[in-house]
Amino acid sequence: MRFLILSLIVLLFAGCAQNPVTGSNDFVMMSESQEIAIGRQSDEQVKKQYPVYGSKALQDYVNSVGQSIAKHSHRPNLQYHFTVLDTPDINAFALPGGYVYITRGIMAYLNSEAELAAVLGHEIGHVTARHGVRQQSAAQAANIGLTIASIFVPEINTAGAQNLANLVGGALLSGYGREHELEADRLGAEYLARTDYDPQAIITVIGVLKNQELQDAQLAKQEGREARRYHGLFASHPDNDTRLQQAVGEAQKNATPQVHFSGRKEYLAATEGLTFNDSSDQGVVRNNAFYHGDLGFAVQFPANWQVHNLPTALVAVSPGGDVQMQMKLDESPSGTPLEYARRFAGYSAQLRGLDLNGLSGALFEQSSTLGGVIFMNKQAFVLQARGKDSNNLAAYREAVFDSVRSFHALTNAERRLVKPLTLHVITAQRGDTFAGLAKNSPLGQSAESYLRLINARYPDGEPQTGEPIKIVR
Repeated sequence: MRFLILSLIVLLFAGCAQNPVTGSNDFVMMSESQEIAIGRQSDEQVKKQYPVYGSKALQDYVNSVGQSIAKHSHRPNLQYHFTVLDTPDINAFALPGGYVYITRGIMAYLNSEAELAAVLGHEIGHVTARHGVRQQSAAQAANIGLTIASIFVPEINTAGAQNLANLVGGALLSGYGREHELEADRLGAEYLARTDYDPQAIITVIGVLKNQELQDAQLAKQEGREARRYHGLFASHPDNDTRLQQAVGEAQKNATPQVHFSGRKEYLAATEGLTFNDSSDQGVVRNNAFYHGDLGFAVQFPANWQVHNLPTALVAVSPGGDVQMQMKLDESPSGTPLEYARRFAGYSAQLRGLDLNGLSGALFEQSSTLGGVIFMNKQAFVLQARGKDSNNLAAYREAVFDSVRSFHALTNAERRLVKPLTLHVITAQRGDTFAGLAKNSPLGQSAESYLRLINARYPDGEPQTGEPIKIVR
């Protein structure tokens, strides 16, 4: 009876509105004007967290493509807003009310206007099907149901009952993962067909992003972190996903028989000079050296290590992945470098003082960790290495200490290196290979795989003579 009361109360508060895509009634608890207001407010928060990419030409290009697709969607009268965010994250997302975002990070891996249209079409699909509104309404209903039910059945406020209500809310939301992503892909493919892009671009771009995910998973395993993945990617490769193939195939049947527009030339021109990976305010990695302009320091890592400037850490990983170095910053250290190292590494650690061209520091070493601390500009920079076991760590002892000793204040010449890497288009010459192009690339040990990924040739494709290909410099 109590569960029946809970169900009835939820139903009493349920609002229904016609789904613009299916025509059926959906469970929603807000009007379109409320949806737009939520999107507008959330847009302000997004732009506080992520800066908008500074190229007006690129913003205008993305907006033009997005508006063209939105015009052929199920909600053409909605006012859409398309924004490129200045972050290397591989992402695109949509807020209720027509606010759509794409990162410069994901744009580096796309190779045609049709692929850009596929990403934007997918996100427009989330908006037209009101996925965000429906998800929020389901969560809101679960909370309202619990609150009202507790008035009639006070015992429902117990921890066990609240957990059960959370499960009920979770059940309401359980279809808001794979099903909605698949529906957004289907809608995106339909909008591509209506706009004379090839609906198969949906599968192409998901394949590119799946390859990027696979490569990052390999790096993440070495670095001991969670792999980054674009939302909506399925467990299998898109070429083997039957339901995705069927969804896109439906749109293909309705496509006009004329030749579809690819827009590769237009896209490559629009993204010429696009910032790749780190921006200069986060520091940059060049040939395994790290330079940070604002903090005013540089440090050199071993030549054959993988170096990754992550949003929350600077990490270097040995070739076999058995030792990892990480740099940390303490903005208000106390004591001398030796005293600081003693507290940081433990009182059983062996310590040695350092004088690095006027910068004071200390080396520390014990069985489970080793590294060093350097004081500069009233801040402490700690470079710490850990291994899978003590034997691994001991094998790289001198390499780690050499990196600590390489720490120094930026020179004027090095300050000129603190600028972001950018994408550029060249024409492939006879005999060009990605391995050969990687030798002159500033991307370090990962250069060859990066070049294959951004040119949609991962894992072993090669450039064709005379074709335009992207490089990083």
